[in-house]
Amino acid sequence: MATTTYLLDSHALVWALTEPRKLSAKTRRIIQSIDNVLVASAATAYELSYKHQIGRLPGLDALFVGYRRHVVELTSEELPVSGSHALEAGRLDWDHRDPFDRLIAAQAMIEGMPLITADPVFTGLTGLEVIW
Repeated sequence: MATTTYLLDSHALVWALTEPRKLSAKTRRIIQSIDNVLVASAATAYELSYKHQIGRLPGLDALFVGYRRHVVELTSEELPVSGSHALEAGRLDWDHRDPFDRLIAAQAMIEGMPLITADPVFTGLTGLEVIW
């Protein structure tokens, strides 16, 4: 079986680490397979930290205390945000204005990775493969 690399959307990363039962059966199989590579975006760290700071992610203190360790245990790597990712996020022909979603979509598209997400806002974005 060929190795596939997947980019985890922010909620998929949180659910994989804290509430795996919220993941779809297909997503759980992908995450559990040793044949797949999982990647978390550095933008996800910012998004989660920011949303936690403003009170939108209560009860996740333990996740942030050991964030890097948790991410390394689940994924093989963290994807840094490059200038090309940022430029593509700004150029996307997409009405969606959330900067975190735009950046993660651009990263998945540029890096050729399917995006694991339950968020329907990503469906229909040309050039992005969505898995759930």
